[in-house]
Amino acid sequence: MNIYISDAVSWIPDEDNSAPKLNFTDPLFKRRFSQITKMTVQVVHDLLENRKDLKDSKLFFTSFRGEIKREFTINKTLIEDKMVLPAAFSLSVFNAPIAAATIALNLTGGYTVAFPSESSLKNSLLTAIAPILCGDEEKIAFIYADEKIPEEYSEINTYPDQPFAFACVLSSRKTSRSILLEDKFLDLSPKDFLEVIT
Repeated sequence: MNIYISDAVSWIPDEDNSAPKLNFTDPLFKRRFSQITKMTVQVVHDLLENRKDLKDSKLFFTSFRGEIKREFTINKTLIEDKMVLPAAFSLSVFNAPIAAATIALNLTGGYTVAFPSESSLKNSLLTAIAPILCGDEEKIAFIYADEKIPEEYSEINTYPDQPFAFACVLSSRKTSRSILLEDKFLDLSPKDFLEVIT
C-alpha cells in the first residue's frame, strides 16, 4: 500500500517572534505554554484550517527534545530545592504539546506520541503509518516540533538547534495535493523532510 503526504504547514521562529501568538486561544490558557507547545498548537490549528475533516482524526506527535527547557528547569529546581511543583511537572511531560493542542482546539480523535531515534524521523513515520497500513485508519495528522535548547546544553548538544514545527496529513488516499511517501524520505532530518513535503 502506498502512503501519501499532503497539506503540510509549518511555523519557524524569526528575529521578531520566538513563538506564535495563538490569538485564537484564551490568554489565560496559553500564558504558561512553552515555545514547543505554542508551535505545536499553531501548526495543528493551521492544518485544521485547511482540513476540516481532520477534526476527529488521530494525531501523531514526535519530537527529538520535547519540553527540554522545562525539563532543565525542573532538574535544576530538584537539585537546588529538593522539590518539584506539580504544575511545573505536568507541563514538562513529553505529550504536553499535543495534549495542549487537543484542549485548545477541542479535538476528540486521540493522539499518539513517540520519540524518534538515530537523528531521523524513520521510526516515528513508520509508527505513525502503521494504523493506515493495517487498515484501522485512512489518514493521520503527523506533527513534529522541537524548541530551542537551553544555553546550558549548547556544549554537549550534537543535534542541530533548529526550533520549528510542522504538521501534515499521512493518508492511503492520493489527492491532487499529495506526494508519495518514498523510502528515501524516512532517513531525512526533520528540516530536510519539511523541505521535501512543502
